[in-house]
Amino acid sequence: MSYVNNYTPQPEPTVPDSELYGPDPYDINFAWPLHPQSLQTPRLKLVPFVPREHAATYWASVKDHLPTLFRYFPFRPHTLPEFLAWLELACRRNPFQTFLAVLDTTRPDPAHPAWGGSLAGALALCNTAPGNLSTEPGYLVVFPEFQHTHVAKEMVALVLRYLLALPGASPPGLGFRRVQWCAHPGNAPSIGLAERMGFRREGTLRWLWVLPEHLAEAGEECTREDAFAGRPGRHTAVLSVCWDDWEGGVNEKVEAFLAQ
Repeated sequence: MSYVNNYTPQPEPTVPDSELYGPDPYDINFAWPLHPQSLQTPRLKLVPFVPREHAATYWASVKDHLPTLFRYFPFRPHTLPEFLAWLELACRRNPFQTFLAVLDTTRPDPAHPAWGGSLAGALALCNTAPGNLSTEPGYLVVFPEFQHTHVAKEMVALVLRYLLALPGASPPGLGFRRVQWCAHPGNAPSIGLAERMGFRREGTLRWLWVLPEHLAEAGEECTREDAFAGRPGRHTAVLSVCWDDWEGGVNEKVEAFLAQ
């Protein structure tokens, strides 16, 4: 038996400046429908993050808080173009990921009256496995002025309803079987938020991420001389809500919270 291996490393993809804000009109390129009625309450709504609409406000809200807001992330953007390039490559061009803006409708924004509220944060639906009906809310950011309010819990509750309710429900969902939550093991607020919303701890994935040097404080030292020359790594706590958890009572908990 003979074989060849013609693999050659490919350069890291880049986004030209002319494409940083995506096409106009913006194509979210998501493989599932967004159901607006499932993604809103009288106090909060989740809508597609459109860079031309939301990016400037997003960056103005995070740029002075990067070390804290992105402390436990496996990446940290340093500039608005760097964030936009990640958004275009990781989210918009991947039909199994999308990025959502979180709007607090209890706080009008005079600069953006069409939003019907103020931009309070954002999150991605990522690591989706369509063949397994599994996905993960990730890269959650709640701006400092909206922390310790209804925003974080209501955002998670809406995402759970949207993902786990069946398409025939009212309001409709996507009918996924598994929603996963991943967090730095030391990020007690993130793990606590997930558990309060019905997620159950499953375990810890060890050495899941290789981190860049500027995020070393969030990782673990790796002393071996491997391909990444000792760069730090990161473990990840994993929690989930699955379809049987949802139908076994988490749905009622979520609906009760959203009805408050």
